[in-house]
Amino acid sequence: MSSFKTFSSFNSISVENLAGLIGMPDCPALIDVRTDDDFALAPCLLPGSRRQCHDDVAAWSSDYRGVAAIVICQRGLKLSQGVAAWLRADGVAASVLEGGYSACEQAALPRVPVAKLPARDLQGRTIWVTRERPKIDRIACPWLIRRFVDPDAVFLFVAPGEVPAVAEKFGATPFDIEGVFWSHRGDTCSFDTLIEEWGLGGQPLLRLATIVRGADTGRLDLAPEATGLLAVSLGLSRMHDDDLAQLEAGMLLYDALYRWCRDDAGETHNWPVSKREGVA
Repeated sequence: MSSFKTFSSFNSISVENLAGLIGMPDCPALIDVRTDDDFALAPCLLPGSRRQCHDDVAAWSSDYRGVAAIVICQRGLKLSQGVAAWLRADGVAASVLEGGYSACEQAALPRVPVAKLPARDLQGRTIWVTRERPKIDRIACPWLIRRFVDPDAVFLFVAPGEVPAVAEKFGATPFDIEGVFWSHRGDTCSFDTLIEEWGLGGQPLLRLATIVRGADTGRLDLAPEATGLLAVSLGLSRMHDDDLAQLEAGMLLYDALYRWCRDDAGETHNWPVSKREGVA
């Protein structure tokens, strides 16, 4: 569970508290209902959010039943208030982002440019394809995509030689193979490319990127944690014959690593605990 207070009032959440939830596995669904005109002025999305039209909320509100949701309009007024109220009437635990998208801009929260996002399928999901039997980069990248771009992203793991053909036939975006956009560049890895292109370069993700790069490129001197990530990643690959099962196990691994990078990188383990004064 996140250590941040989730909602600042009964039906709203502050930008500060939202910032603590972004990238977390328990982050509520983020629904951007800005008008087309407002969106055109800032064609970006908060990490993990999805655009929906407020006019047809009755048609899509049931998609969010059973989950918590945060509704985002330009200033946190009528559009998000109305959509959130409608969602609550349909059984969704919905809140409004105080100050809306404008408050996120003022707080300099990360925002992903939609021009850098792959096309979505008819169900609104991004589809990605890469080589089978993932180890490090091909687990780290899906984690980043699901936590910061598209929680519903689909990942296809196929024979290395078939990645380009599968991408073409199934409308998928290839990654972590030679000759494609979303891949290694120079001495960096695909994880670095995603972070750079999407403007997600906050200190926690940059710290995690260094660990991933060290483990994925064999430069274990880049970060002390790189050796551990390599060992655990290889262990997971031996434990799971199914690539998707390995991905699900890896999601927890990277959730933990990111939380450490964000909140606990300076903490050390000091067992055995020193005896308290007066205690034998």
